[in-house]
Amino acid sequence: MNNKKIALVTGANKGLGLESVRQLSEKGIVVILSARNKEKGQLAIEQLESEGIEADFLKLDVSNSIDVENAKIYIEEKYGKLDILVNNAGISIEKSATYTVNTSSTVSINTIREVYETNVFGTIAITQALLPLLEKSENGSIVNLNSELGSLELHADSTSPVYRLKKFAYNSSKTALNQFTVHLAEALTNSKIKVYSVSPGWVKTDMGSQYAPLEISDGAKIIVEVALSGKIPNGVFITHGGTIIPW
Repeated sequence: MNNKKIALVTGANKGLGLESVRQLSEKGIVVILSARNKEKGQLAIEQLESEGIEADFLKLDVSNSIDVENAKIYIEEKYGKLDILVNNAGISIEKSATYTVNTSSTVSINTIREVYETNVFGTIAITQALLPLLEKSENGSIVNLNSELGSLELHADSTSPVYRLKKFAYNSSKTALNQFTVHLAEALTNSKIKVYSVSPGWVKTDMGSQYAPLEISDGAKIIVEVALSGKIPNGVFITHGGTIIPW
């Protein structure tokens, strides 16, 4: 079994996922960069190699059951364990010219299903598949990438900054992911695995847009800090500076 810590980052060919791979690797972690598109994933690996950073590549679409099973087999056979799972893969497909929008009365069921397949069902599937490998870690951590947009309390508060940002498919998928975090954290209470929902803040990614105040490196920093800490209470919804976000 590998003595170094092993991490898997899903949806990691660009943005926060790629930067999380970079920062974890720089801390001596053996990182598996996964992406649903093999070509884009390989390009990301080449980009890291040009920077002197090594990472393994795994073709993984978390919404594809065959890919999920293959990921489990691959990690088990090559590494024998998993220490860190960063569930970064996620999509948002509701289009709007402005962030101040409420799509709950108009978004199609097909759009909701498509978003949930990756953001909820895919995340649950890959996490459940890899739990036996995480249980072999001395200090396992599962980081579910979330957003303040998943907070029911903030969405119900007319004075909160996210109150009018109601893209229903995406936001509700993150709320469901928060429930998974809470439930899984309780299920793993007596294990060595901790589970977190982490908001990287509003970051300059394809999803966050150029108007976001945070750089990608800033957003990934909190992801890596939480994944490696070991001291943060289990089952919290957390962001920069250790700030706890209301569910």
